[in-house]
This record gives sequence, structure tokens and C-alpha cells, in this order.
Amino acid sequence: MSAEALLAAMVRVESAWLDALVASGLAPSAAATDLAPLVTADDLPHIAAAAEGSGNPVVPLVGLLRSRAPQPAATWLHRGLTSQDVLDTALMLALRDALERLIGELRAQVTALARLAAQHADTPMVGRTLTQHAVPTTFGAVAAGWLDGLVDAADLVLDARSLLPVQLGGAVGTFSAATELAGLRGHDDPQGTSADLVADTAVALGLRELRPWHTSRATVTRTSDALVTCTDAWGHISTDVATLARTEIGELAEPTAEGRGGSSTMPHKNNPVLSVLVRRAALGAPGLAATLHVASAASGDQRPDGAWHVEWSTLHLLGRRAVVAASQTTELLTGLHVDAERMRTTLDTSAESVLAERRSIAGLLDATASADPTTYLGFSEDLIAGAVERARTFLEENE
Repeated sequence: MSAEALLAAMVRVESAWLDALVASGLAPSAAATDLAPLVTADDLPHIAAAAEGSGNPVVPLVGLLRSRAPQPAATWLHRGLTSQDVLDTALMLALRDALERLIGELRAQVTALARLAAQHADTPMVGRTLTQHAVPTTFGAVAAGWLDGLVDAADLVLDARSLLPVQLGGAVGTFSAATELAGLRGHDDPQGTSADLVADTAVALGLRELRPWHTSRATVTRTSDALVTCTDAWGHISTDVATLARTEIGELAEPTAEGRGGSSTMPHKNNPVLSVLVRRAALGAPGLAATLHVASAASGDQRPDGAWHVEWSTLHLLGRRAVVAASQTTELLTGLHVDAERMRTTLDTSAESVLAERRSIAGLLDATASADPTTYLGFSEDLIAGAVERARTFLEENE
């Protein structure tokens, strides 16, 4: 989601479209040109500055390409497109790269959590509700809850990736310029030619073919919601880890790394930095997605005035934070230390209070309640087995 990646993606879109124009016969065969070498990251300052005058970076980019491309490519590139076509499609390419990175991280996280859930299916601990001791559970059940959240998020990410489309429609989404050009070229079916241009460009870029969506922004909000579902799941995990890593609880501990977790003034500190950083992303992501939903609702006419523009930096920040939080969560889960002995000690110490519900239930039938907290675990084994099986299915289907 970097500026360099987005610039390269915009050039890819222009190149794919130019190739389609040539293949369709709308542009002369001599216009076929590799546009990629014509602009580099060194051009970013100029494009960024000029974008302030044009309202988007595509206008100065096209100007640079036309000034550097040989003829007749310089004349024919971008013909039939509008700026939003290029930038939206480039954002889809950038988002695809981000989503593919997330899928790799999610696979690693699901693998780690499935292992933890199975390994600790019989590791008893105190269950906590509203910050207080409640009834017994197992760490395997806790991990299974985390695991279901991850797989839920992964399913949405996979869907979002598969649905990423090209944005191609011209000035007001009717392909008027391309269709007109096809008619002037004597094509029997000018509208069919325009449809073929979209199909060919979509195939070249590996994106889904879709009718123009200049002001129908479900693609953007769907993808942002998938990202937020990920940060929600990671935030849930990191919140639990930070809590259970408290000095007075000490049931979990983050993986150690040189120079991480220290304090500027307290030498004894070992702060749960990974959890803190993941929580930062989780707390900030919903607001970014909300901005995208507001922008979607405010997208008027056939091209938005401002609502589209606010998406760019918002998507960049949301995507970047999600990718970073994903890698941090993977490190957290693959190196998580579980202190089973501490969990059992805390449970045994609290057995009288955490079995109050059990005694209440036994009293309904004048029965005697067992004082062993490890036998009051409900059907946690089935819950864990179900979550682990779901995880294994996910991993097998998404190798």
C-alpha cells in the first residue's frame, strides 16, 4: 500500500488498457509500448505536487507518460478512460497484494492457534466475565474462541480478495469515448468492442470484470470491513494476552526479543509490546472503515466530489495497519508462552467461588456438588474439537 506500489499499479493499469486498445484495433499496432520504465519512484514528488492542482494523481501521471512515451503510444494511452478508472483499479491491485499478505499471516495464526487449542484442551483455568472470576474453563477453550474469530475474519478476506474488480467506464461510466471510437473505426458492434476492452483488461490484471462502480462503493466498504474484522479478531486476542500477562495474573507471556518490552525508567519491566501494538491497530481501524462508509453514502452524481478523494489515504492507512498488525499477531501466537501451572494454581485457590454456580445447580435437585473444578467444564471438549476441525478444513481448502 506504499506510494511506490500505487504508482506502479497505476502504470500497470494504463499499460493493460493500451494493450487492449491495440488488440481491439482501436489503437494502431505501433502504439504497443511498455510503459513501466517511463516513470519511477523519483517522479513521486512531482506527481504528488501536481495532484494538488488536478485533484488526483492520474492527471500528472498521464502527462508524464505522454511526454516520455514514443509515438503513437503517447497519443493513444489513456484514451477512453477517466482518472477514477485508473486510480480505483490501481487501488484494487494494491489491496489484492495486501489481502494476499493477510491470508498468509492468517494461515500461520490459524495453524498456531489450532495447535494451542488442541494442546491445552485439558489445561484448566479460571474463566473471567466482566473482569471477575466466573466458572472454570480451559485455556484450550479460550484459544478455540480466538480461533473461530480468526477463521471468520479469514473467510471475509478470501471473499474480498476474490471479488476485487476493475474499474473501467470512462467519463460518466457509459464508455462513451471507447464506444464512439469503435464506431468511427467501423466496428460492427461498438458496444461489444467496449465490453471486450473491459474483459481483456480485467484478465490482464487478474481482477474481476464488473460494470462501472464510480459511485457504488460496496467494493471499498466490503474490503475495509474484512480488514476491520481481522483487526477485531487480533484485538480480542491481544486484549486477552495483555490481561493474562499482568504481573498479578501471569498466566500468559509474550515471546521475548532483544530490546523489546523494556522501560525508559523501570529496569524490571517487560511490557507486552506486541499486544499493545496490535490493540493500537484494532482500536483505530473501525474509525477508518467508518470514514469509508460515510464516503460511500456521500458519493453523488456519476463521479463523487470529495467522497472518492477521502478514500485514498484512508485505505492506505487501514491496509498498512492491518498488514503490520497481522505480522505482529503471528509473532505473538507462534511464540506465546502458556503457564499451565499458574493457571491451575489460580483455579485451585479460587475453587470455592468459581464453583458457586455448580452448587446452585446441584441444590435444585438436593444433590451434592463436586468440589473438583476440573470436572465443571461443560462441553468444552466438543467446542474445542469443533474449532480445531474448522481450522483444519480452512487450512486444507486454502493451501
